[in-house]
Amino acid sequence: MIELLDLEKSFDEIKAVNRVSLGILDGEVFGLVGTNGAGKSTILRIIAGVIKPDKGIVLVDNRPVYDNPDVKKDVFYISDDQYFLPNSTPEDMATYYDGVYDTFDKLRFLKMCQGFGLDAKRKISTFSKGMKKQVSILLGICAGTKYLLCDETFDGLDPVVRQGVKSLFAAEMEDRGLTPVIASHNLRELEDICDHIGLLHQGGVILSEDIEDMKLQMQKVQCVFSSEEDEKRALDGLDILLHEKRGRLHTITIRGEREEIETAFKRGNPIFFEVLALTLEEIFISETEVVGYDIRKFVLQ
Repeated sequence: MIELLDLEKSFDEIKAVNRVSLGILDGEVFGLVGTNGAGKSTILRIIAGVIKPDKGIVLVDNRPVYDNPDVKKDVFYISDDQYFLPNSTPEDMATYYDGVYDTFDKLRFLKMCQGFGLDAKRKISTFSKGMKKQVSILLGICAGTKYLLCDETFDGLDPVVRQGVKSLFAAEMEDRGLTPVIASHNLRELEDICDHIGLLHQGGVILSEDIEDMKLQMQKVQCVFSSEEDEKRALDGLDILLHEKRGRLHTITIRGEREEIETAFKRGNPIFFEVLALTLEEIFISETEVVGYDIRKFVLQ
C-alpha cells in the first residue's frame, strides 16, 4: 500500500502540493486526475522518491521512500517525458535497468519490443513520441516492480497500442499483483481502466473515491416542469451541483443516490424526467466547477 500523509511541496512561490493525503491500495488501478497545475506529476515524483516533500511523508508498504534504495526497488516511474541515455537503443536501456532492478527481465523486454514492432537495436532518438512511450512502458512492465507510476501513459499511443497496454496492465495485475498509479488528463482512458480516482485541484485533493461508488453518488437528470412551483418542489433539499436550462428542458447534476432523487422529482410531478449515468469527465467538470474552476470563464462571450 502507498500512503501519502499531509504532503506539501512548493517551488519558489508556487504551492504545487498542498496537504495531500491519499491511500493507494495494492492490486487496484489508481487514477490521478486534475486541472492543469494540480500537482499530479509532482505527487508521482514524490512517491517515486525523485524529490523530497517539504512536509508530510510517503510510505510504501509502511516504509519511507525518499533516499531509501530498498523501497525504490519496488517502484518504477514513467515520466511524461521519459529520459533515455544519450544515443541509446531499447536494448541499451534494458541493459541499464537490468543493473538497477534485480527483477528486470531483459529477455522478456526484447521479445515484447518485437511484439510491438520496435527495433531494439535502433537509436531511441529516431523514434516517434508514441514509440518512445511504448519503450518506457515496456521497460516499466519488465522491471517487475510492485508499483508502476505512470504520467500521461497513453499520450501519443494509437488506439490499438493503448488497448494492448491496458491488456498488459490487467495481465500483470492478475499474475503478480502489479499496482499501477496513472496520472492523466484523458479521463475517458482512466474511466475504462481505473478502480479508484483521486481528483486534484490547485495542489489539494477534492475527493478520493472508488469510481463506481462515485458514479452512484452523483446523478444527471433531464426534465421538463409544468411550472416554477413544480420545479421548486422537486428541487427542494437536493444537493445541486449544476443546473442548466435550454428552453423548457432542464439538465441538472445532483449529488445523491438515484432513489432519493427520483422520489424528490416525483413531488414536482414533472411532465418528463429521466436519470442518466454520468461519465468521469462530467463528474470532473461538476466537482471542479464547485471549487471555482468553471470552463465558462475561458469562453469568449
